[in-house]
Amino acid sequence: MKTSSAVAKSYAKAIFELAGERNQAEAIEAELEQVARLTHEDRELAAVLSRPWVTPAAKRKVAEEIGQRLELSALGRDVLALVAAHGRADHLGAIATAYRGMLDASQGRVRARVRTPVALTESERAALSARLSRALDGKQVVMEEVTDGTLLGGFVAEIGSLIVDGSLDGQLARLRQRLARG
Repeated sequence: MKTSSAVAKSYAKAIFELAGERNQAEAIEAELEQVARLTHEDRELAAVLSRPWVTPAAKRKVAEEIGQRLELSALGRDVLALVAAHGRADHLGAIATAYRGMLDASQGRVRARVRTPVALTESERAALSARLSRALDGKQVVMEEVTDGTLLGGFVAEIGSLIVDGSLDGQLARLRQRLARG
């Protein structure tokens, strides 16, 4: 079944509000990620939870058992059981992503996917994080690093729809455009 962004955001918002009331926002983020990863990796489990002929009660029972095995919090188990019983287990990845976005926004964080030609050292990572933070009005930057051997040097950071191109490739392309214009 195709996932719906609106459905995922709706679930994520409700979960976020509940987790916030119970001071479990960070813990629930980790649990959602764990459950989303499990349903993505275990195709058999995902199939059982998404089959329309499996009753909601049976899906809830499977979800509760998974929650116990994963040692989820009471809220985490309830969320998983509810999502499964409503036939939305295929949305867990999107729900986890939307939830993480809400949590990040509430805590002044942004996530950046940073591509570099070689792995960054700790000092380079700190300097780049500080540089991106300044460019983003002081928001805390959580970096996901990806080594991209096709880059000649520098970095390319993707933050949502914003792309910061500090790569040698980008600089050469800009220079080429200026020379072409005369």
